[in-house]
Amino acid sequence: MTISIDKSIEQEQKEATTTIRQSPYKINPLILNRWSQRSMTGEELDDDTIMSLFEAARWAPSSYNNQPWRFIYAKRNTAHWDKLFNLLAELNKVWAKNAAVLVVVIASKNFEQNEKYSITHQFDAGAAWENLALEASSRGLVAHGMQGFDYERARVDLQIPDNFDIMAMIAIGKKGAKDNLPPQLQEREHPNDRKPLTEIIMEGQFRK
Repeated sequence: MTISIDKSIEQEQKEATTTIRQSPYKINPLILNRWSQRSMTGEELDDDTIMSLFEAARWAPSSYNNQPWRFIYAKRNTAHWDKLFNLLAELNKVWAKNAAVLVVVIASKNFEQNEKYSITHQFDAGAAWENLALEASSRGLVAHGMQGFDYERARVDLQIPDNFDIMAMIAIGKKGAKDNLPPQLQEREHPNDRKPLTEIIMEGQFRK
């Protein structure tokens, strides 16, 4: 009998709900344990898996259901890969070279129905990215968002219209061993903590 070494989605989801961080209040482990790993294996992802991540993003909330987000992606070992990879800062190329997919996230500035400016278009695109990141985490995958790339070149090379804001890039792939990274990045390859609630919530009005 042949035993597959690939993990099932069920196994990956179970791992994603195993707590590796601590929170003073009870929240979903999937949210608590999502973090931006850098090490990836360089393996390709099948189209169904990739499209499932974008499908999760598609269901994010947005003002007036405008859905301003758009995703420009390139799979490794395709003609489009270098176009996106070459946008990256050199420090990000060191580890993102092992991603299976690179994504540029953009957001339409205006509502489609009347072309008026949507003040929440960036907020809405962030919600779509979070959906994608959580779906990836539930499958045991890496989804690492970053700002370390050439925004001006991205607009030109990817032919992005002026009525879209360029938000971020995402590297997606299968989790790799920490040893795959250079020593300086290995030191940073762990889940970070967050500021306490007392620093980020304010009842009634703003305070420092």
